Amino acid sequence: MTIHPTRRQIVAGGLLAAAAQPLAALAADAWPSKPVRFIVPFPPGGPVDTTARAAGQKLGEIWNTPTVIDNRAGAGGVVGAQAAAREAPDGYTLFMGAIHHSVNPTLMGNLPYDIEKDFAPISFAAMFPVFIVVHPSVPANTVQELIALAKKPGSTLSYASSGNGGGTHLAGELFNMEAGTKLQHVPYKGSAPAMNDLLGGQVQIMFSDAPTALPQIKAGRVKVLAVASKKRSAMLPDVPSAAEAGLPGYEAYSWTALFAPARTPQAVLDRINADFNTAFKDPAVRQRLLDAGAEAAPGTQQEMRDFLRAEIAKWARVIKTAGITTG
Repeated sequence: MTIHPTRRQIVAGGLLAAAAQPLAALAADAWPSKPVRFIVPFPPGGPVDTTARAAGQKLGEIWNTPTVIDNRAGAGGVVGAQAAAREAPDGYTLFMGAIHHSVNPTLMGNLPYDIEKDFAPISFAAMFPVFIVVHPSVPANTVQELIALAKKPGSTLSYASSGNGGGTHLAGELFNMEAGTKLQHVPYKGSAPAMNDLLGGQVQIMFSDAPTALPQIKAGRVKVLAVASKKRSAMLPDVPSAAEAGLPGYEAYSWTALFAPARTPQAVLDRINADFNTAFKDPAVRQRLLDAGAEAAPGTQQEMRDFLRAEIAKWARVIKTAGITTG
């Protein structure tokens, strides 16, 4: 038997639906009414922490409420992500994610959270460019010359990374895939010791993050061949992009982005996204990030959702092709 709603029921349902929209807007207008916490899954002082503090300070001014940075370091960003995923979806706990959270699903597997299902992307935050640098003794001044050198019979060119499975390692393996080279990977325990051995000539190449590379480039201790992105970096505008250097498919950089626990009300997510974009367009915030080796790049929620999905697929391909493990 089909039950048809009465006219009174239809009218009542319409009134309830109409009332829901103002209530949602009212909830967003009333938010925040208490301090907002940013969970950062890495120690203080690093790029993800720097991004969170730059954002938190400015957003605190916009919201006229305190913001708190809560560093939950451990397991390559897993500890902090797990903690954030368990928080109430009310907009009062946000999560500053990073490239690690697009790599870990493939590199680690069996994570105690799902970065796509347990989080709502709010906005891309900042990009940390990766520069292709070589020891001054390497007889190559362009990416194409480096590729030709690497393809010579008997080549023993090697590149340093900050650690097995880290961003600089993945950047090197992606280069091998795109350029058709077989550069040997030499992992270190951090970017600093990796750069030290590049300076000493123990390794010849490094796909280095901006904070590590810039001081050495400006001091003339290493040669920079390109920035591993589609366009040039504002930090070194005279350095060609990977596309200009002849590798249009090569793009590797570290990044940070803002998330909230899944099921956070959409009206609150919209409010945070709008304010976050306002904060990251502020010249003082952008300069603070540039000083830390990052370029502010806020955007929409859908753009971040699409980017995250593409990053997971991209690094899964690199990890599987190169046979990278955490062991």
